[in-house]
Amino acid sequence: MKLAEAQSFRRAAEQLNMSQPPLSVAIRQFEQELGTRLFDRGARGVTLTRMGASLLQPAREALARAERVRETARLMQDGEAGALSIGFVGSAMVEALPGIISRFHQGFPQVELSLLESTSAEICDAIVARDLEIGLVRLPIMTSANLEVHLIESDELVATIPLTHPLARQKSIALSELAGQPFILNTSTSVLHAVVFLACQKAGFKPRVSQQATQLLTVLGLVQSGLGVALLPSRLRRFLPENVVMVPLADPVPTEMGLICREDAGQTERNLIAMALP
Repeated sequence: MKLAEAQSFRRAAEQLNMSQPPLSVAIRQFEQELGTRLFDRGARGVTLTRMGASLLQPAREALARAERVRETARLMQDGEAGALSIGFVGSAMVEALPGIISRFHQGFPQVELSLLESTSAEICDAIVARDLEIGLVRLPIMTSANLEVHLIESDELVATIPLTHPLARQKSIALSELAGQPFILNTSTSVLHAVVFLACQKAGFKPRVSQQATQLLTVLGLVQSGLGVALLPSRLRRFLPENVVMVPLADPVPTEMGLICREDAGQTERNLIAMALP
């Protein structure tokens, strides 16, 4: 390419930052491989043969394709292109996930994201099995696998009760006051389910489970229907339906959300984690 444009071995070698003899040898070897002359050498310089002229445009296109491949490889190596599969619990959609995805998409628009909603336990298993690469889960994670855990959100559980409930007007509720009440919980595979059970046991009672649901918004709807009470993250307050209130607990029950990945996570996962950390 440079030789065709410069029409001189000397000028082409200078542009390529190399000496002339190696360039001459390389061109001769290339012509031998093709079985045809590409250049006419004369006293006035170098000109393309008819065959050389006909191959010039295909050569330019091949070089452009090769450059695109190199650039794509670089982007993927740096985690700036490719694909990333993310598992998330439903409550991550309240605040954490939309913000993370928006920032990541702006910073790395060439990374294709694949999202899967599931439970924390299932997300952990999928990451260990390499079916997912990163996850937004409720903490603590219930697995012995060696996974990296990064805290991204802290919250506390609050009593979520119908407006007509006798305790609805109180400024705070002792968890023991909910003993005997019908509880609406996440499904038993949820970390939040385990956190609520442990908190109630610490308060001296075992919750009487009347309903279970996978989605926290469904739990809110069941509370609105008068089927029971629930302990939910306070960040869900913005989604409260009519005639449902959230009352703080006298003894706060913390709940946390984290990003998890394998210890050998790639650069794409590292980029998302760096963007998600507070």
